[in-house]
Amino acid sequence: MGRTPDQNGRTTVPTIGVLALQGDVREHVQMLQAAGATATAVRRPPELEAVDGLVIPGGESTTMWKLAEIFEMLEPLRLRIKDGMPAYGSCAGMIMLADRIQDGVEGQQTIGGIDMVVRRNAFGRQADSFEADLDFAGSAVHAVFIRAPWVESVGRDVKVLATAAPGDRIVAVRQGPLLATSFHPELTGDTRVHEYFVNMVREL
Repeated sequence: MGRTPDQNGRTTVPTIGVLALQGDVREHVQMLQAAGATATAVRRPPELEAVDGLVIPGGESTTMWKLAEIFEMLEPLRLRIKDGMPAYGSCAGMIMLADRIQDGVEGQQTIGGIDMVVRRNAFGRQADSFEADLDFAGSAVHAVFIRAPWVESVGRDVKVLATAAPGDRIVAVRQGPLLATSFHPELTGDTRVHEYFVNMVREL
């Protein structure tokens, strides 16, 4: 794929795309670069084929789904995920990586890949946005929730990485090469979630 050799010729710098149909594209690109990856926008299937991993940003999941169909990206995304490409979805991206969703619009489709049920806008509307400190995979992170989903349930192969109040709702999960969070780490300046994903890509 697009890995860049370091000074010793080893392929340690992965090229990670950010799905650039809608959402926080620039912010994710900056965070991935700060986390040690080469980052690039992805809008078309040939660009998708050139990356080692992909971030699906926050935004609006129904708009993202419709644009993925318009740009003929939905099936290529599903195929790359099925073939084992690492992917990280934040907020709307979490919804896009869910195998099943609740409170979606009629006919809403996802890319899928993570055996979980995600509820759209579970934490409330824009006015209900909030910030919280979380334990994410053993690291303390500051999380920003904006019209955020939560995970209703997970399959046995899904690892829960973080929960949040009220009710210890699941807000971060991993299944194999796929990572998803309800929150927006790209808005905090804290690169630890992106570093976690970059390391996932390096390992695969």
